[in-house]
Amino acid sequence: MTLAKRIPIFLLRLLALGAAVTATVITVTSKDTAQFLNMKFEAKYTNSPTFKYFALINAIASGYTLIMLFFPSKSSCGHLILVFDLIMVLLLDSSISACLAIGQVGKKGNSHAGWLPICGQVPKFCDHVTGALIAGFLAAIIYFLIFLYSLHNFLNLFNLKS
Repeated sequence: MTLAKRIPIFLLRLLALGAAVTATVITVTSKDTAQFLNMKFEAKYTNSPTFKYFALINAIASGYTLIMLFFPSKSSCGHLILVFDLIMVLLLDSSISACLAIGQVGKKGNSHAGWLPICGQVPKFCDHVTGALIAGFLAAIIYFLIFLYSLHNFLNLFNLKS
């Protein structure tokens, strides 16, 4: 791969690393407390398996990107890298979708199930989760661009050989 093709993918991976690390850190540090009838309630990301999944997937994506930044670009593992890039896109999309569903219930509640909204009581927690979701969306979009760029390079390489 020429230097002109390596620089954009390197920069995209750096941006993806920043977004995924930001989403992980914001999620892990999201915490707020509320008091109701002399009882103290604490909202944190570990209360929901969905938020744990979101933090874990973003941490995995960060680790994968960190490894890929130092992976030799002239290696013959193009197929494998393409597959792993696709897996990262799919995992990030699934974690964001799950997190958005729980976030919507936390923000609006669900009158049919009798679930009350909690964002009025723990606004700091909801703001942190919103920020983490925005960073997660950015990471997913950047990973999708990485996948498209890698696929384009792979298909061009395949066309040149035939």
